This record gives sequence, structure tokens and C-alpha cells, in this order.
Amino acid sequence: MHENQPHPPLANEQRAQLETLYDEMRPRHLYPLWEVLSALVTPEPQTRAVPAKWSYNDVRGYLMRAGDLISAEQAERRVVILENPGLPGESAITPRLYAGLQLVLPGEIAPCHRHSQSALRFIMEGDGAYTAVDGEKAFMKQFDLILTPNWRWHDHGNPSANPIIWLDGLDIPTIRALDAQFAERLDETSHPETEPPGSTRAKFGRGLRPLKAGSQRQEIPREPLFHYPYAEWSASLDALALSDAPDPHIGHALEFLNPSTGGAVMPTISAHVRLLPAGFETRTRRSTESAVFTVIEGSGEVEIGDQTYQLSPRDMVVVPSWAATRWRADSKLVLFAYTDRVIQEKLCLYREFCT
Repeated sequence: MHENQPHPPLANEQRAQLETLYDEMRPRHLYPLWEVLSALVTPEPQTRAVPAKWSYNDVRGYLMRAGDLISAEQAERRVVILENPGLPGESAITPRLYAGLQLVLPGEIAPCHRHSQSALRFIMEGDGAYTAVDGEKAFMKQFDLILTPNWRWHDHGNPSANPIIWLDGLDIPTIRALDAQFAERLDETSHPETEPPGSTRAKFGRGLRPLKAGSQRQEIPREPLFHYPYAEWSASLDALALSDAPDPHIGHALEFLNPSTGGAVMPTISAHVRLLPAGFETRTRRSTESAVFTVIEGSGEVEIGDQTYQLSPRDMVVVPSWAATRWRADSKLVLFAYTDRVIQEKLCLYREFCT
């Protein structure tokens, strides 16, 4: 019998005997697969996550109020979580990804710690604050992408005169599902400086890496580059838009890469940017990845399943796995996204369907 065809019905006496069997099995923590198989092995992806949109200004208002009530040191990380409506109480924006907006006020330092989770920071507002990774500072500008790879010491400081707010993207749900969580806090608030700011960009950010002879070959960190400035990636995206036709399903797109591996920026999180020219409308696309999008520039709309959202700068949108998605740009629309695609590709699970 084909697996998608309905199973033959059970007779009343057969059902009663099965229920007696189940009652005897249950105290021994034994359960019949045939009663749940159709829910475990489904013809298409099933997810509890739903499409949703958050207005940056709305979330910012709550975050600034929190800034009046609790310090960065008291909170360790002063963050308002973007929780998917379909995943209540799970602190997750998708079953594998976390999202939140973090605030560091002028003069504050978010204390140094490290953890199993990989994290990215996409700067939403402010210039002049920094993230330090293993003692090297990366000074932030709006729409920069900064990474804090897993188990690397990191702290955040704001010596500027204005608040700094960024979007946190982490793999917290993935690490939680694997029962692999570890965290440690440094005895000092800030990590001692180990290299001048910009050292890793100078060594790894231009398609180059340090080289030594023979057995002295330098060991390269797994994620040697952790700062991807807006000024550079936006110029590359504009250049792509001038030289090539947009992909009919995603527009012009560039993926952020790890220069050591040539793959995704981190083992569990992929990140990319897109540009849709004014008036451009994509075709419908589904993929197994779940994704979090931020509008950087422009306006338009996105259809996700049966939901349609109007888009304005700094809006944040979640696209669940296998949700049919179509974008339209009223003006030049630039998007940043992070996804769980890299995990699925490593496990040979990633699929997409384009119409």
C-alpha cells in the first residue's frame, strides 16, 4: 500500500485488544509506532513556527524602557526576545534560531563571557560602540555584521554618546536540542586587549591569510573573520546589481562567507543580503531553511503563506520552513537574513521548490 493512502479501518474488537496492549505497555515506557507514524514521517515539512513581523520602533520603545530599569551589568545581556507566536515560552523565533534586540547605553559594558552557542550581531542603530572577540575590538557602524563564534570570549562596550542597538541571532534552540549548552563568565568585565582593532580584517579580510614555512605554519582559527562592514558588503551588492540580472526568486543576493572554509560564516548559521530593484517582484519559492529577515532600505511587501506584510526600514520578519514566499519591492529593497541552511546542507536535508 502506498504510504500516502489511508490505512484500512480497525474492527471494534481489534481496537479494544490493541488498547489493552497499550495499557500494559505504557507503564514500561513502550509505545506503538503505528499510532504516530503519520505524524513523525510526513510528506512535507511540518513546523509549529508561523510567519510574523515586528516593527523596530515598537520593540525599541520597550527596550529603551528596560534601559531605565536594569543595567547591562545586572542583566548581563539586556535583550528583548522576538518570540515566534507559534513557539510560546521557547525563546525562539524558529525551532532552530533565536532572535532578540540588544541595547547597550553610553558608558556601559556588557560583561565578558563565552558559551556553546554561536551568535551574530547585526547593527540596527548607532555608531562607535564595539564588540571584542578574544580581546580584539570591532567598532560598530549601522548595518555592520559582527560575529561572536561559539566558545570565544566576547564583551560589548559603548564609549559613544548614543545608545547602540543590534539584532542578536543565535542558534540557542539548536544547541538546546542537542543538550550541548555550556557557558562561562570571565572574572574581569572586559577581556584584556590582545590585538589592535582591525587586526583580523587586515589578515583575513582581503582574500589573504598569514603564511609561514614548514612546520611553523600558523594555525588558523575556525572563524578567523568576525567583522563584515556595511560599507563593504553594500558596495559589493550594488556592484552585483549593476552587472547581473536579478535571480527571479531572490533578486540579487550575496552570502557572507568564512574565509577559512569558503562556507557559511558559522557552523550552524548562514547569513546573506539581498537587493530587489524598485518594481521587482519575485516568483514564489519554498525552502526547508527557516529565516529571519531585516529590512535595511526601501519598502515593499512580502507574502508568506497566507500572510502579507508591508515592509518598512528595520522591520523584522520570520519565514518558517517550507512557507511559500514572494517578495515585491516598491522602491529599491535591501534585506539582511540569517538562516539555518548550513545545518541542513551538512545533514543532506536542504531542499527548495521554485515556481
